[in-house]
Amino acid sequence: MADQNTPLTGASSIETWLNDPVGGPLLRGFLAQGGQDDSSLAPIKTFPLQQLVALSQGQVPQSVIDGLVLDANGGVMPEAPAAISDATQPWVEQVTPGRFAGKTVIVTGAGSGIGKATASRLAREGARVIAVDISADRLAEFQASVPGTDVTVMTGDITKQADVDAVVAAAGDRIDGLANVAGIMDNMTPLHEVSDEVWARVMAVNVDGLFRLSRAVLAKMVEAKSGAVVNIASEAGLRGSAAGLAYTTSKHAVVGITRSAAFTYARLGIRVNAVAPGPVATNIQATFDSALGQERIGGLLANIPPVAMPDQLAASITFLLSDDATNLTGVILPSDGGWSVQ
Repeated sequence: MADQNTPLTGASSIETWLNDPVGGPLLRGFLAQGGQDDSSLAPIKTFPLQQLVALSQGQVPQSVIDGLVLDANGGVMPEAPAAISDATQPWVEQVTPGRFAGKTVIVTGAGSGIGKATASRLAREGARVIAVDISADRLAEFQASVPGTDVTVMTGDITKQADVDAVVAAAGDRIDGLANVAGIMDNMTPLHEVSDEVWARVMAVNVDGLFRLSRAVLAKMVEAKSGAVVNIASEAGLRGSAAGLAYTTSKHAVVGITRSAAFTYARLGIRVNAVAPGPVATNIQATFDSALGQERIGGLLANIPPVAMPDQLAASITFLLSDDATNLTGVILPSDGGWSVQ
């Protein structure tokens, strides 16, 4: 049973749970049921155990956390602490009302994760948001989460030109900002193991879709001689050891698109930048379909910085979209908790 003076609760850090003689075996036992070990939690070990509910996107329900707390305390639910300690206190966003008033911004991948957080932040800061995603259900859930804002949801696939055309038409004659957030991960396969299917799909979403939508939007920005584009690159766009071949290639391509466009449009009042996220709580598990990929990449994941929440990335993205980022173009901003300096 956990020490009664400092009982384990959902507010206790994952590291505290793992180091506890009672809590450690309980948490490791739960992970083992899903075929994982505690190395999968290394990037988020400073987070409260309770954060697993949000981080897992439904894979760890509240009932599991409550069950672990009960088991660690002999079947007794301890009183919740008055506040989480400073060491585990999550970051809280600070919305700037009216920062995007009068501006129209397109956000792709707006149904979940970073895209949803970005679209939400923009809407709450006064933007007219064109929220794009392939899932109508996720878009409906997002729209319901920001009542009283100016949000137009568009179900579409940015790999299809007809859907791109529809998104641009919905935005209207003037588009002030574009956040190219939609993207997919690969399966950590190295070059000699990458399938045609994985290569084609990753490049279609991460590069071709971004290219087509940006091409259409920039044509309008050139006419207006104003606009801001933020692309989502990745730590994998800065190094070769963060993902498989297909994803790494796609994100290096995003960096190239960003830099070329930034140079081309720099004197036309258009800024083009990118954010390179590190680990983000959109999915805490990586899929390895390659033994070599697991050997070379998997071992490095224990050393990456703590996982960020999507709204932390939204803060970086909306800054680059805002007028506060004046004089910044061609920037590849590593919003990665310091991973890029390792």
